[in-house]
Amino acid sequence: MNRILVADDEKDIRKALRIYLESEGYEVIEASNGQEVLDLLAKTDTGLLPQIQLILLDVMMPVMDGIICLHKIRETYNLPVILLTAKSENSDKVLGLTVGADDYVTKPFDPVELIARVKSQLRRYLLLGNAKAGNDEAEVSHLTIGGIDLFDDEKKVTLDGVSVALTPTEYDILKLFMQHPGKVFAPAEIYRNVWEDPVPGAEGTVAVHIRHLREKLEIDPADPRYIIVVWGQGYKMTQGN
Repeated sequence: MNRILVADDEKDIRKALRIYLESEGYEVIEASNGQEVLDLLAKTDTGLLPQIQLILLDVMMPVMDGIICLHKIRETYNLPVILLTAKSENSDKVLGLTVGADDYVTKPFDPVELIARVKSQLRRYLLLGNAKAGNDEAEVSHLTIGGIDLFDDEKKVTLDGVSVALTPTEYDILKLFMQHPGKVFAPAEIYRNVWEDPVPGAEGTVAVHIRHLREKLEIDPADPRYIIVVWGQGYKMTQGN
């Protein structure tokens, strides 16, 4: 059974999320602030708690907010994190995705959309884990474009021979581009391929992840060589010349 950590300082929201998630067969663990999240993750490291496969993380919490907590999570863990944000707080969404969130859901949330995003992130995370564990069915490949090398058997990316730390979502987007150099992908198509679930609001999520990829791979992210915009159509990957 997959375990999901729900972190929100509002008890009623945690209760609602528990009802939605348990109805889908997930086990739910609760936290009311960012420090409790880190404490619970530490207990999984020592075996005092079962492993957690995904975190639903509210941004505005006491003691330690979701953004600071997310930054600390990404220092050690690569499990998927979905932010819970207020509808009006666009800056929180952008900052969270930049720090390392995999997706976000706005409050008040639609249960169908929430579950779709949870299932998508869990599916990708568990597939990535199987590949890292040496699953015989995992695809093994080495892709090269310009100075970028992607080693899919190791889930590793290098730029001019230097390792680049990518989140699982960033890795999957880059792999999609490198498998289809020169092909233009609309944001909705990228979301459908990477997250595997067409849900509302995908374009903004994709744009932030693309920007973060550029910051890690481009000499000048404002004038990219590899991942470029095709105005009115989407994004494509070039040889970086």
